[in-house]
Amino acid sequence: MTRRIFITLEYDGGPFCGWQRQKTGLSVQQVLEEAAASLTGQQIMVQGAGRTDAGVHATGQVAHLDVPDKFDANRVMEALNSLTNPHPITILGAREVDPETHARFTAVGRRYLYRILPRRQPPALDFGRVWHHRAPLNVDAMQDGAAHLIGRHDFTSFRATHCQADSPVRTLDELRVETVGAEIHIHAAARSFLHHQIRNITGTLALVGSGKWTANDVAAALAACDRSAAGPTAPPEGLYLTEVRYPVGS
Repeated sequence: MTRRIFITLEYDGGPFCGWQRQKTGLSVQQVLEEAAASLTGQQIMVQGAGRTDAGVHATGQVAHLDVPDKFDANRVMEALNSLTNPHPITILGAREVDPETHARFTAVGRRYLYRILPRRQPPALDFGRVWHHRAPLNVDAMQDGAAHLIGRHDFTSFRATHCQADSPVRTLDELRVETVGAEIHIHAAARSFLHHQIRNITGTLALVGSGKWTANDVAAALAACDRSAAGPTAPPEGLYLTEVRYPVGS
């Protein structure tokens, strides 16, 4: 008999090759699976809700793992926090769920944050955790550009050329740009996202914020359905997976 445990975790993506196991490089998934194996004495798969890329961080990633019945959620959380040390991964919470509930496929929404530091001087304390954009950016102009992307669209222009999703159509429920202290934050929410979608959107909105593009240029890039029509891919270090939502009661 096994229990299915959902864990909520945060991690600094800087030292990792991404969430997913790779033939070369250390991944978040590998660290967790090795910790779970040490705990249980068995090979355990840890399934994440989002496959974050190398350098991308998380404050609200969710994953599940099936463990022998003698391990309850609290024991799993405490053990994983001990066994993943000194890697920058922390299990924030754990709960038992129905065996049919899946961290990735049961999710009904995901939320991301992208942090930009628009100043000439580089960050010291937040190095590797924000996009250091050396020129100032107009937040209002960026929000005007973002407005063209909210809703259901073909996002071919804003997905990676090697994206493996069956369809480029996604519904963007929220795309909000705001100033927070010295930083600019971009909040994005949808049921699911395409590969590099948020980073490509961010790189495009930065063109608008710097005055190189207008908001109408964003609309034209979207309509082109061609990756080369949109802006550059923003770097990974500013991106955070902040929340994964599930149906009530799951």
